[in-house]
Amino acid sequence: MIQNMKNLLSESLSKKKLAIISASFIVFAAAFGFVIFEMTKKSVVLTLDGREEIIKTHADTINEIFDEMDITLRSEDYVFPSVNTKVENDLEVVWNPANEIELVNGSETKSVWSAAETVGEFLQEQNIEITEHDLVEPKQDEKITGNTAIQIEKAFSLTLSNGGEEKKVWSTSTTVADFLSQQGIELKELDRVEPNLEETVKVDDVIKVIRVEKVTDVVEEPINYAVVTKKDNSLNRGSEKVVTPGQEGLVSKQFEIIKENGKEISRKLISEKTLKEKQDKVVAVGTKVAAETKVVSRGSAPAGGKEIYVSSTAYTASCNGCSGFTATGINLKANPNVKVIAVDPSVIPLGTKVYVEGYGYAVAADTGSAVKGNKIDVFFANKSDAYRWGRKSVKIKILN
Repeated sequence: MIQNMKNLLSESLSKKKLAIISASFIVFAAAFGFVIFEMTKKSVVLTLDGREEIIKTHADTINEIFDEMDITLRSEDYVFPSVNTKVENDLEVVWNPANEIELVNGSETKSVWSAAETVGEFLQEQNIEITEHDLVEPKQDEKITGNTAIQIEKAFSLTLSNGGEEKKVWSTSTTVADFLSQQGIELKELDRVEPNLEETVKVDDVIKVIRVEKVTDVVEEPINYAVVTKKDNSLNRGSEKVVTPGQEGLVSKQFEIIKENGKEISRKLISEKTLKEKQDKVVAVGTKVAAETKVVSRGSAPAGGKEIYVSSTAYTASCNGCSGFTATGINLKANPNVKVIAVDPSVIPLGTKVYVEGYGYAVAADTGSAVKGNKIDVFFANKSDAYRWGRKSVKIKILN
């Protein structure tokens, strides 16, 4: 019986030992298989959305790697190398998932999926050309995120007239006020802008900045004196005498002037002050009939006296540019019968009594701009007598 028990015990120990050995073999085989499995994996450097990590995989292609990682790719995603590339040890894979971007280009709005990293790359990807004058928000070097909205305002040309100086400029669709701010133009209190600041600028618009200024101008002006005549029977008829010389006055006037772009457009008198009072000129006019003025006939030439030949013309008191007064003050209109000739004082001094052949006794009492040298101008009361005299050479005698 004891022997039987020993046999049973021996048999039981053998079965346990066999079970242990079998289990150990299985564990070993599994462990060995796991080691072999892990050792046969390929190492891949994966950059996912900018983050780098190293993974081990048995995947045959890059697409299978993303399947293993339960990542669904969009056609717009950036994957390099392509998803069909076979996986090799130490392969480097870059994946940038696409973002949904709201693109507002002028009046057009649309949603676009893109894996571009910056706004500038996105615009290049979309074949959108941007000039230096165009407005892009956000800036082109800004990073794109999942909620990025990109707005583009294309610039157009227009004319800016600032204070009358015109130049071609570029702008985007904005108000006139914002446009002037972009151009660095400051407005003063009185300045005007056309069109209004609230208006929206458009292609080929002309924006006018009219510079308005208000200035004060002080001007001193003379006050002309009047000529007052009074009759004097102590003076020969036709002669005059200055009793009181005339003097101009002086007035100060203050004006308010409005200028636009430097040009005066209005002038308003705001004050006036007399600085000096005028003094009228008083002239005594003779009414006494002088012996010389009574001589109306030509008569015969007197004996004696210096004789000279001169070129002569005729004039009246109302000729072009004539004042009606002689250089010596004789009022020809008031004394139509007076015998007067105009002379060059360097040849015949004023006041000289003469006898003019065909005209009679006269006095050298006037001058003229065209009377130079041996030339005289003979006075007649009416034009018909002056025309009849015409232009001729005559002999005159200087009596004193």
